[in-house]
Amino acid sequence: MSMPNKSALIFGATGLIGGHLLSLVLESSTYERVHVFSRREIGVQHDKVQQHIVDFSQLSRYKKLIKADHLFCCLGTTMSKAGSKAAFREVDYHYPMQIAEMASENGVSKYLVISSVGADPNSMFFYPRVKGEMERGIVLFPFKQISILRPSILLGSREEKRRGEDISKNISTLLSPFLLGPLKKYRGISGKTVAQAMFNIANHPQKKIVFESDDLMSFAQLVL
Repeated sequence: MSMPNKSALIFGATGLIGGHLLSLVLESSTYERVHVFSRREIGVQHDKVQQHIVDFSQLSRYKKLIKADHLFCCLGTTMSKAGSKAAFREVDYHYPMQIAEMASENGVSKYLVISSVGADPNSMFFYPRVKGEMERGIVLFPFKQISILRPSILLGSREEKRRGEDISKNISTLLSPFLLGPLKKYRGISGKTVAQAMFNIANHPQKKIVFESDDLMSFAQLVL
């Protein structure tokens, strides 16, 4: 059972997973303070929340603020939204790595980060390769606990429409009953479920580092 009065940092609270995670943190008595780092206003007013509007290209300016018990990194983009491979790598590799470095130096205990199913630094495909490279870098930092979450296709409503992702969601929903055994990790999973799993993993001591999508479904059902 987790002790109360912890502090949390959330990067990516305006996204699908990060938004649900923020709600969980605010509803829980486990955390007395949460610092949210984002490019824009999150539109949430709460006594626990302190928001920091961040220029992510100048992350080092915020190093002194990156102090807490648990850090949740929910940053991520798509190739179409990023506009280039370099811009995608900046968001999905460089930012999580920079944040981890500063958090580690500031004594953050647990670092939890969203990756992706199929992440592999040796992949011939760009997206899973970048995610795999990020994972390979993160595990080198001396946090007390590192948790890498690899959700499959995310189900749930986003603020912005992603046409290609919507098509993938429909296909994933149709195929889900046939994805059994080792293929279960490819089933679609809701952003809310991933957020609940992330919250629960942070508040149960873990030796395991990588959590596949089917693991996340199980961890989301834990009772704290």
